[in-house]
Amino acid sequence: MIEEFQCRSCAACSAEEVVNLGSQPLANNFLSFKDLELAEPRFPLRLVVCTECWMLQITDLVPPVELFGDYVYFSSNSDSWVNHAAACAARYREEFNPNHVVEIASNDGYLLRHFAGWDISHLGIEPAENIAVVARDNGIETRIEFFSEKLARDMVSERSADLILANNVFAHAPDPNDFVAGLKVLLSAEGYAIMEFPYAVEMIGQGEFDTIYHEHVFYFTLTSLEPLMARHQMRITKVERTPMHGGSLRVFVRHDSYRSDETVDSIREKEVSLGVGSAAFYQGFAFKIEATRSQVHHHLSEFKAKGQRVAAYGAAAKGSTFLNFCGLTFEDIEFVADRSRHKQGKLMPGAHVPVVPTEELSKRAPEVTLLLAWNFSDEILEQQAAYREAGGKFLIPIPEMQLV
Repeated sequence: MIEEFQCRSCAACSAEEVVNLGSQPLANNFLSFKDLELAEPRFPLRLVVCTECWMLQITDLVPPVELFGDYVYFSSNSDSWVNHAAACAARYREEFNPNHVVEIASNDGYLLRHFAGWDISHLGIEPAENIAVVARDNGIETRIEFFSEKLARDMVSERSADLILANNVFAHAPDPNDFVAGLKVLLSAEGYAIMEFPYAVEMIGQGEFDTIYHEHVFYFTLTSLEPLMARHQMRITKVERTPMHGGSLRVFVRHDSYRSDETVDSIREKEVSLGVGSAAFYQGFAFKIEATRSQVHHHLSEFKAKGQRVAAYGAAAKGSTFLNFCGLTFEDIEFVADRSRHKQGKLMPGAHVPVVPTEELSKRAPEVTLLLAWNFSDEILEQQAAYREAGGKFLIPIPEMQLV
């Protein structure tokens, strides 16, 4: 049992540790060379599961303003995600014909720009001012705040939303009850709130430990979400699986006067058969990630013995968790290639590996590149066809170690 634990969803005080990733820097706290003169903040990163409602959560929180005040993740840097968003926008317009769309954590307007282009009333909620400014410059109505029940009450006094979108943000909210209460307030009587997030069943089953970092407070299953929604008179009425981010869920949430369909029954039954509501389901996770760490070190030792140079691709937050848990630094990895100009010229948190433009991969031609952004492997392998044709190989660490 975990001492001094209180579940942030159901308030129960009983939990089991799933994995301890040690002391980690903030995954998006990229450094300049001058920053190396200062002590780099590190925080415990431990994942536990509540044994009452089975909500997976980290134990040590960092204030959201430290995480999101000046953010470096721009959604538009991923072609796969941009295409995914475009398809979703077109689908939601056709299915729901919304009058007013609100997106929580709207980032640089990658999704809302479609509704703006269709002259559909919209509003983005984005706490990172540097990113919100980009959205506004592109004509996206954006409010610079964190979403909360209080904000929802302020917004609904002007207009309710018949479509609320929240992609990869619900897990970031430190108070899930406040978040869902906000949805309840803001959503019109016949509206839909649609949320996407990495699926914890996939994370546990595939050993996707790099999904864990301080921004992600929660890791959701249907088992843990249904009681949370019911607490606020909301209901998950439909569930879809998507391949994004190593396996995600898309949940359709409505007021509890609506019934759930067979997709919810199917996922619920699957989770029961897997034992998601039992401690046994989570016990093998730590062994899987230890095996991944051992395999990575084995491969890197072999490459070094052959005189081969190793770089990495993808300076995303998951890459920071991966490098720091595996204890890899600039002595092991020459550089990390990434498309984001906001990260280029900086150093990876903790590992202090320099981040360079993706064009450098072909120019410098390391024999092997560790693919930290393995969740976009198809997209990246296609983009880096010239590097591979010249003999370069990618080491993909998750879900199974492979050299391609």
